[in-house]
Amino acid sequence: MNTNSTHPLDGLPHLPEKKLDEAGNLSAADFTSPTPFIVRGMVRDWPLVQAAQQSSDALRSYLLGFYSNKPVMVSSGPPENRGRVFYKDDMSLNINMHKADLREIFEKIAASEDDVEQLCLYVAAAHVDTYFPELLKANPIDLGGQTANGFAWMGTRTQIAPHNDSTYNLACVVGGRRRFVVFPPDQFRNLYLGPIDNTPAGRTISMVDLSQPDFNKFPRFKQALEVAQVADLEPGDAIYMPPLWWHHVDGLEPFNMLVNFWWRVSPKHLGLPAPALDHAILAIRDLSQSERKYWRDMFDYYVFNANEDTTAHIPQDKLGLLGSLTPKTVQTIRAKLKGYFQR
Repeated sequence: MNTNSTHPLDGLPHLPEKKLDEAGNLSAADFTSPTPFIVRGMVRDWPLVQAAQQSSDALRSYLLGFYSNKPVMVSSGPPENRGRVFYKDDMSLNINMHKADLREIFEKIAASEDDVEQLCLYVAAAHVDTYFPELLKANPIDLGGQTANGFAWMGTRTQIAPHNDSTYNLACVVGGRRRFVVFPPDQFRNLYLGPIDNTPAGRTISMVDLSQPDFNKFPRFKQALEVAQVADLEPGDAIYMPPLWWHHVDGLEPFNMLVNFWWRVSPKHLGLPAPALDHAILAIRDLSQSERKYWRDMFDYYVFNANEDTTAHIPQDKLGLLGSLTPKTVQTIRAKLKGYFQR
């Protein structure tokens, strides 16, 4: 990192870039890459992007041509938020969330685009097929054989705190400019994470304000910056992120739009890891030190360091839950868990 920078984020290295092949696609292997990268111009030929290149009004008009008329969830906040979707001093959210007709939201955004202090209006993770049927047919993308849902993110200037996702992610900038700052998964200790239940959008976020980080309050954040990378994206560009990479996202224009795709490569019948953490807090965290050590060792034995020796002494046809996680085995586990919570 460049220590002579005027701002802590200045001089961060840029994410590496990958080129599309002659057919305008990435290789299938790229969609399970272990590290993030940028793809310039990946969706530049989308009619959606072409409309955005004309004007924000043209982009909004194009979108409304596909709109299903279903009210969308919108987050709103006062100008003093500076677009930062975060907490107030009492840890309540600094935004209000409500449903509204997309036309009304777009009208408010259009009326505010020339305001120096713009209201925060943000539609997050709107399922494209629900709110814009046929949009992805008119704006197709090759995801290397992966099956993924598309989600639209639209609004005024925003600052979205570092957070991560448990899925693979390809985020395509449609309108406006976006800046991503990404951190490796192991940096969670240096990002000073907030509550895991009271969150702006369901994912734990960093409590550090990247626009003006307080190193006295968050000294370990300097370590996170030593391994951070930045991606400055224009309309048509895309960024790929594997699961669990932390990312801060700035929407830099008076109107911005992004479409992202999330997918998993693990079998769909498997469970999600996050609820296991919630249950571990419920069942293990407040036990005695000796009990916690026992359960830590048990998790290592059966989960994190499990190998052939773990169950070599048990007949293969009697492994039960310790065997392969087939759909039938998963049903048994879910029934067992349900029984625990009904006691």
